[in-house]
Amino acid sequence: MDAEQQSAVRSKATKERGKTISYGIDENPPWYFCILMALQHYLTMIGAIVSIPFILTPALCMRDEDPARGTIISTMIFVTGLITYLQATWGCRLPLVQGGTISFLVPTLAILSLPRWKCPSAELVDSMSDTERTELWQVRMRELSGAIAVAAVSQIVLGFTGLVGKLLRIITPLTIAPTVALVGITLFRHASETASKHWGIAVGTTAMLTLFSQLLSNVNCPAILYRKGQGFRVTWFPLFKLFPVLLTIGIMWGLCAVLTATGVFPEGHPARTDVRLGVLQDAAWFRIPYPGQFGLPTVSLAGVLGMLAGVIACTIESISYYPTIAQMCGAPPPPLHAINRGIGIEGFGTVLAGLWGSGNGTNTFGENVGAIGVTRVGSRRVIQWAAAIMIVQGVLSKFGAIFIMIPDPVVGGIFCVMFGMIIAFGLGALQYVDLRSARNLYILGVSLFFPLVLCLWLQDHPGAIQTGNETVDSTLSVLLGTTILVGGALGCLLDNLIPGTDEERGLVAWSKEMALDVGQPVNANSHHPTDGAKCPYDFPYGSGLLRRWKWTRYVPFLPTYKIKL
Repeated sequence: MDAEQQSAVRSKATKERGKTISYGIDENPPWYFCILMALQHYLTMIGAIVSIPFILTPALCMRDEDPARGTIISTMIFVTGLITYLQATWGCRLPLVQGGTISFLVPTLAILSLPRWKCPSAELVDSMSDTERTELWQVRMRELSGAIAVAAVSQIVLGFTGLVGKLLRIITPLTIAPTVALVGITLFRHASETASKHWGIAVGTTAMLTLFSQLLSNVNCPAILYRKGQGFRVTWFPLFKLFPVLLTIGIMWGLCAVLTATGVFPEGHPARTDVRLGVLQDAAWFRIPYPGQFGLPTVSLAGVLGMLAGVIACTIESISYYPTIAQMCGAPPPPLHAINRGIGIEGFGTVLAGLWGSGNGTNTFGENVGAIGVTRVGSRRVIQWAAAIMIVQGVLSKFGAIFIMIPDPVVGGIFCVMFGMIIAFGLGALQYVDLRSARNLYILGVSLFFPLVLCLWLQDHPGAIQTGNETVDSTLSVLLGTTILVGGALGCLLDNLIPGTDEERGLVAWSKEMALDVGQPVNANSHHPTDGAKCPYDFPYGSGLLRRWKWTRYVPFLPTYKIKL
């Protein structure tokens, strides 16, 4: 097939991809529609953002009623807005939200389980002064901040040097599946601990979320709409499909409020809605997050190497999201320069998240990918508006503190679904491989089961590794105690060592999603339009100027980048 025929095939494929899209990646809906869709994206991700501090802050030895929880949430949302705008405008330029991720919690908990960082007894914490209790959690936050920021430099290097494009040859579906799935599997204890504070509320939350998101997803609700010149009219709105998490939290939170007001839940019960009322009262109305707000970050070898596991997991997860998002918004598969730039910007965002003191990194939000699929609106402009909303909300500390009031059993019920979906997404990568192959089943089984055996044993025996060097002991304890690192490394190593055909390993189908051809070099500009239209992965400004300079074709993150055939 000659170049013109290949171009025609690609053009036809791109049109087919965008046939069901209401607004494509470069199309701008009316401003009022942009705002509504942007608000929806914000509300979709707020559940994931809020869930992180419920696991992170207890491990930091922070008390439930500490108003700093709201500060951490506001910081996360603020940084999410900054990096989302940067990613959508100058990064991979796909309409995705970049924010806090569960993937970093696995190495975080491994670090905080070291003897040095374990929390003192509750009696000792209660006997401390407010200043001492603040320093107790802030010294741990500074350790996490430094580890996250330094570890993320590797992601910046991977992206902007083009190494991530080369790693696509060894990051296979059998690497993605255990890495991502183990994120959810490892956190089952935290879901259990939170849900067990009242199983009735937790199970009810899970059941209601299942009802709204699955059984009623195709049921529309009447809504009144006003249009200039047409007046008011009744329209049908897919309420359950768009906002199942928010509806569930709102209803179950309201139920807990009723049971609290009627005295069914006694004083101090974790399901009461007034347990952390002081957090809301003590929170400031306005507060601008800033780098180093909890003190100067500290750096240790064990912390940095442990956080590398989170960086690797996020890199792999984002790479697997890019082609899905491109397909949803009617764009061609992302070329290498867009993938390189996207990963580099994600690393930069994680550095900022660490320096700002969010206690977490940044990654592509799966929830927002689903929102694009449901609404069929893949406009980049909508995500840019969502980023602006998040930046504004990030300085409203009072608003962030509201979400700390959500009763723990409600959060536990949401955990049961969210962590399960992370596992399912990881296992979804197996659609590309041949599951009838004994080779593939062996690799999958070992890379999923062995990390759980090793890491859980190390958690129960924190002093098991004794080399005579405290730094080496801590480093090995964190690395071998991080399931996503052990599982991903095993999957990658075994899949690339054990003989198997490209079709059997899923490389043929995977390479089509990633715009790669197995076994031969890639032309990164192979998806540029041929009809004079602007490529969706070009910079918003200056791409024409870059094409005038020959040296730009050798820079891996520029739209002019080309691979020699």
